[in-house]
This record gives sequence, C-alpha cells and structure tokens, in this order.
Amino acid sequence: MSAVFSEAEIAEIRGRFPILSRQVHGKPLVYLDNAASSQVPSSVIDAMSDFERNHRANVHRGVHKLSQEATEVHEGVRDRVASLLGAACREEIVFARGATEAINLVACTWGATNLRPDSVVLVGELEHHANLVPWQILSSRIGFRIEKIPALDDASLDQAAYRALLERHHPALVAVQHVSNAFGTVHPVADMASAAHAHGALILVDGAQSVPHRSVDVRALDCDFLAFSAHKMHGPTGLGVLWARKELLDAMPPWQGGGDMIDKVSFSGTTFHEPPWRFEAGTPHYVAAAGLHAALDFLEEIGIGRVHAREQELLAHAHEVLGAIPGLRILGTAPDKEGVVSFVLDGIHHYDAGMFLDQMGIAVRTGHHCAQPAMERFGVTGTIRASFSVFTTEEEIDRLAAGVVRLQRVLA
Repeated sequence: MSAVFSEAEIAEIRGRFPILSRQVHGKPLVYLDNAASSQVPSSVIDAMSDFERNHRANVHRGVHKLSQEATEVHEGVRDRVASLLGAACREEIVFARGATEAINLVACTWGATNLRPDSVVLVGELEHHANLVPWQILSSRIGFRIEKIPALDDASLDQAAYRALLERHHPALVAVQHVSNAFGTVHPVADMASAAHAHGALILVDGAQSVPHRSVDVRALDCDFLAFSAHKMHGPTGLGVLWARKELLDAMPPWQGGGDMIDKVSFSGTTFHEPPWRFEAGTPHYVAAAGLHAALDFLEEIGIGRVHAREQELLAHAHEVLGAIPGLRILGTAPDKEGVVSFVLDGIHHYDAGMFLDQMGIAVRTGHHCAQPAMERFGVTGTIRASFSVFTTEEEIDRLAAGVVRLQRVLA
C-alpha cells in the first residue's frame, strides 16, 4: 500500500494516460521505461490538439490574433519554467530541442568563447553521452583536456577524488548529471557546485533525470547551467530547456543564425537580439510548448513532492523484490537514488532479457543507456533498466520480478 496515494488516486492518475490501457503481445502493458521517455496524459495530448486546431500561427512575428495567442502560450511556458526552477528572471530560460541540444548550445557558445588549449573540463564518469561528447568535439577543435570524475562501486561519484581534481587542475568547467540516467544515483551537485566555484570553475548540470522527479531550485543548487527535456516529464518530444545565469547568457554569442534571433540585419553587418531569443533562431516548437504547459499543470496538480515520495516507495519495493532473486545483481546501490533500478542477470544477455520481457508486455530499457563509459566502469556491456513514474504500481514491479524469474528458467 502507498502512504502517499490511495488506491483510488493511483487508479485515477493511471486513467489519465491512454496508453496504459493498451495491450502488447496480448498482455497488459507494463511501462517501465520512463527514464527514456515518460508517457503523456490526455491533457497534454488535448492541449497540443487544441493548439493545432484553434491557435496555430507563428510566434513573435504577427500582429494578428492567432499569432498573439500563440505567442502568449509560448512565452507563458517560459514564465512557468522560470518559476519551476527558481530562476532570477524569465530571460534565463532558453528553449532548445532537448537537453542534448541545450548542452551543445553551451559548448558551442560559452565553451567556444571561454575554453583555451590549456583549459581543463571535468566530466563525471557516469555521464550520458550528451554531457560528454559535445566537450570531446569541442576539445578536438580547441585542444583542452577532459578529466573524468571517477565513480565508486555504488555508482556514486568519488567526492574525494573530485576535490583532488579541482585542486590539481583548477578546471574551467565541471559537467555532471544531477541524477544518473543509467543507475539513478543522485549526485550532490550543490556541494559540487560550491567546491567548483571555490576553484574558479563553472558547473553545468544535466537535470534531465531530476527536474521531472523532484523539486529543483537552481539557486539552491548554485549551478551555472542546467538542462532538461520535456519528454521525460510527461510532455512532448522536441522541446528542452537551458537555464543559465543571465550574466553568462548576456556574454555568450549566438550559435545559430536566422529569424527571430536578430536585432537588425544588413549586408554591412548584423546585430543580435538579447537573451534568451538570441539563442532561439528560427521557428520554435510552439505546439510542444502548449504540451509542456499542460504537463507542468499535471505535475503541479499532483505535487512534485508527492511524485518524488511515491517514486521512492516504488524504488524501495523494486530493490526488495528484485534484490531477492538469485542470479540478479543490481548496479547502483548508493543511498540517494531516484526511481531507476539497473541490473544484470547471470548468464543472460540484457538484449535477450529485454526481448523476453517484451513478449510478456513489460517494457524495460536494455543496453548501455547512452552511457558507455559508465558501463565500462562496471565491466558490463549493458544492463536491464526499469524506471518508474507516478503511475507505476507495485503490482507492475511484481510482474517484472516474476518475468525475470521466468526468463531465467527459460534462458539460463
């Protein structure tokens, strides 16, 4: 039984998600892949449909009614996100296509302007490729060094090693996840930010796995950049957010040219718009903005604190029932985690396990989870990852456990 929601409340929440009523291979769907993409409630689908039917027009540029309505929706989401993150002002919110593009934006603007051949960037060993590869690409152009912050056996970052790296290298930037997408570990980014700043470094936080699941206040974290995606928080694909301190955005050059990011254009030269619009060239995904608005309404109605508490219940239950299965090893046992359980099975390849579970209607993620260095750290090529949402039930986790036992009998 949940101490956070009654059975009736959980049933009501689940009823808002149309996809949860479908069957897969003749079995009721058990969706445990929320760390990759969360599902969307009807309110998000309806908001996007209503926008397409009644308000579709390009934003910022028109004096006609539809354009004004579309602009109100699009810019209204900027206000909502600024409030959600505790930003100092709405101009600190930059829209991108996702967290990946938001991080690339920082690399191509702040990084290209401020990093030098003798610079050092610290990157966590458990990072999603989106917070490593952009820095590698930039390093190949500029020549700065990337040093990894090593991970401990429980899939937390070695904080003593981190501080030693700060002392040794005095890096320009620290790039780290708030929550590991591969293992669910919550990293102490507020402490890491304080230490980084004490050594003259900025810190970029990948918040893709934290913003949807817990209260995130950028001022409390004291970070300098933070990125997240709408599609991991019950919103649409194709829309992400970069938050950055306004003084940093003010000093950053544009990274793409086109409409809406300019002040004046002539063949003799061009001047650029103020942030955040300087970084938003071209037509934005304003339909997705309507969907994110509805997704934020959904999370606000339920309460992000209750979402977090519920997912902690599910995490504890999953560790209990999966941890009791012989031949199953959970990777990521740090005490502070979000709702992700990543595991391997003796003698069974993770892909085979994923396909077997799919035949039972159970959707899990298998592979390296876009975190190959993390997999290498633990001596595996990939894991089976179950990730939870507020609509997940203990019964679904029990179905996963039963499915694992069954596949062991068949495949081991």
